[in-house]
Amino acid sequence: MATQTYKSWSVVTASTTAFTVCFMVWMMFAVIGIPIKQNLGLNETQFGILVALPVLTGSLIRLPLGMWTDRFGGRIVFFILMLSTVFPIWLISRATEYWQFLVTGLFVGVAGGSFTVGIAYCARWFPKHRQGLAMGIFGAGNTGAAVNKLIAPSIVVAFGWTMVPQVYAVMMLVTAILFWFFSYTDDAHATGAATVTVREQLAVLKDPTVWRYSQYYSIVFGGYVALSLWMTKYYISEYGFDIRVAALFAAAFSIPGGVLRAIGGWFSDKYGAHTITWWVLWIALVCLFFLSYPQTEFTIQTISGPKTFQLGLNATVFTVIMFTMGIAFAIGKASVFKYISDDYPHNIGVVSGVVGLAGGMGGFILPIMFGALVDFTGVRSSAFMLMFGIVWVSLMWMYFTEVRPQNVEQNRKYPDPLHFS
Repeated sequence: MATQTYKSWSVVTASTTAFTVCFMVWMMFAVIGIPIKQNLGLNETQFGILVALPVLTGSLIRLPLGMWTDRFGGRIVFFILMLSTVFPIWLISRATEYWQFLVTGLFVGVAGGSFTVGIAYCARWFPKHRQGLAMGIFGAGNTGAAVNKLIAPSIVVAFGWTMVPQVYAVMMLVTAILFWFFSYTDDAHATGAATVTVREQLAVLKDPTVWRYSQYYSIVFGGYVALSLWMTKYYISEYGFDIRVAALFAAAFSIPGGVLRAIGGWFSDKYGAHTITWWVLWIALVCLFFLSYPQTEFTIQTISGPKTFQLGLNATVFTVIMFTMGIAFAIGKASVFKYISDDYPHNIGVVSGVVGLAGGMGGFILPIMFGALVDFTGVRSSAFMLMFGIVWVSLMWMYFTEVRPQNVEQNRKYPDPLHFS
């Protein structure tokens, strides 16, 4: 008979694999959306809506999925969720009109809700002092965004974009079956959950702390999703790469944003969620400051005549900065959920559903705003300007609600020894 330790790690392994495939499906339009845009003659805003719409469904469904996970257990909810997406994924290959892509994208987006299910499912198999690591390992399934960029472009070039959803549909079906055989059910995780009413679960919506964590997550996860959807097209437009090279460069942001999440969980267990999140936001702010600067050419008059200078990031420097920000976002995604496991151990499913919904909504709204800003300003780096402002607001919120109160408390306990009353 399998030991508890074996079951715990089997659950994490099966869930992480399943989440990776779900994330690949969720990010599918980041690649196939480019030939679809060309075929349908879409503008930047329409493209933003196309790639973002699956994120909308995956975000809105996170709250009910979190509640169902608390109530029925993660294994059955995760399994049914994956099966429900197989047919819609396949239908994308048959779509020909813009509205058809939007409708099928809404149904496929359900795959994005798998995060809320898996994070609560995995956390309950581990003691509190190891939950950060367990959730970080599971969250590494975000790497599916990078795997999608590595696999889908080759399929598009070799067989056409319609083959991608067909391959992904088969992959999702096989993954769902394997997940069921390698995961386990622990009835103790749902003991007493059936007596908790929906009203009691939704009470967390009145908690301002939950909304603060939601704001943090809308950056580290919502920003990650939005940029994962946007970067392939950005490299094509800004640097003139073909789809395979552009996707490869874009993966430099997506890979650390997923793989290193487990390290973020370990850091959060060791140093605390607050400290890690604070530094993550500062690193992101610095990266976005440089990314925001557009390609610029200016001329100055000198004693020997006019001289023209060019300023802007080349593809290599741009990718290095994106890689750095991907690392920061990976660590931040884990640290935010460490907050949740520390503060809400008994209803982690519904709280992670609320926070995950906020993060997903960031991933939905931002690509549309990216496209609208490009159409309005004509400046591609306006996407990073927008994110710079959002991160700055979040840092101020964190300072006044967490950093400053902690400093006041420390000064109260340990007054200045040179001060005499």
